[in-house]
Amino acid sequence: MTLALTQSDFRANLKEYLDKVNSEEETVYIARSNQRAVAVISQEKMEWLERALKAKEGSLEYAVARDQLIQRHVLPDDDIVESNDEYWNQFKA
Repeated sequence: MTLALTQSDFRANLKEYLDKVNSEEETVYIARSNQRAVAVISQEKMEWLERALKAKEGSLEYAVARDQLIQRHVLPDDDIVESNDEYWNQFKA
């Protein structure tokens, strides 16, 4: 889930929003007057994002990082593949 706040609201309730970032995996977007908005995410979420970006796609490290990001609702979950003859026939030569 994400929250969009003004800079004043974020400042007034800093502890509450930082707790939500850490304990509830929230992403907080803060609008700033005449400047680009900023996002606040947990250190753990940032580390998984960095791991996914650095890992080679298709590697175990990438798969683990991607799974962690799915659990944190950063990435959408994979579609469930129907296991039927049509699915398995695509792998036959």
